[in-house]
Amino acid sequence: MKTSDQHHFARDLDTAARPAVVDRATWQAELDSLRVREKAHTREGDAIAATRRRLPMVEVDPTTTLIGPHGPVTLLEVFEGRRLLIAYFHMWHSGQPASGQCEGCTFSTTHITELSYLHSRDVTYATFCEGPYEESSRYHDFMGWTMPWYSVPQESVDALIADRHFGILVSYLRDGDRVFETYWTTGRGNEVMAPSFGLLDRTVYGRQEVWENSPEGWPKRWGENTSEPNGFRTNGRPIAQWSRLAAGRPDDLGTATTATDQHCCQNEP
Repeated sequence: MKTSDQHHFARDLDTAARPAVVDRATWQAELDSLRVREKAHTREGDAIAATRRRLPMVEVDPTTTLIGPHGPVTLLEVFEGRRLLIAYFHMWHSGQPASGQCEGCTFSTTHITELSYLHSRDVTYATFCEGPYEESSRYHDFMGWTMPWYSVPQESVDALIADRHFGILVSYLRDGDRVFETYWTTGRGNEVMAPSFGLLDRTVYGRQEVWENSPEGWPKRWGENTSEPNGFRTNGRPIAQWSRLAAGRPDDLGTATTATDQHCCQNEP
């Protein structure tokens, strides 16, 4: 079955680049050996998560203002009555059209589609966007995203960002009317948002990025010294936009400028 965005992807894989062919018993023995390392990796991840749960925390002003669909709200209100909050801080290029918006943030955010499992564990998820609500909410609608969406006014940036930058994933805890930040990450730490990476890692060609340790001749079409700067943008747009355009969704953000060559949020190793 053809997909609406297939014409925007390179399909010229070198069919000569492939693993050796062996009998099933030999193949399974190699896989069993790898599985030992995979299980050790999983257990180490569990141990790191256990340490993460024991980190101290820092208090944040619960009255910090954000802008939502009905106007100003406080950080405390964003919890929607739940005890925990996860917020992704989405970069924004003010005045730029949809094609010029952050491809990395678009990649990460596009994967967030089902929140009921988080809600069942008393966790709210929301996106905190850097740009003005009028523009960025149109982008939210164009992309068909359904997660709660807020913009961060300039007077609230320092309180929430605290000498960091947009493109971070932050966890909060609410204790009554008090709010605490318990964890944050960025860069490859944000990969937890995007299962596409984990699925690609399980294919023979991986992510096809230049930094990967792959056999000689394996396709590496993304990253430094390639035609596209990273795995998030193709033919001048964040990749996920093509299917939205094919579906007839308008990408007018109310801006009159043309796209610039913006490349951000690259998930470099």
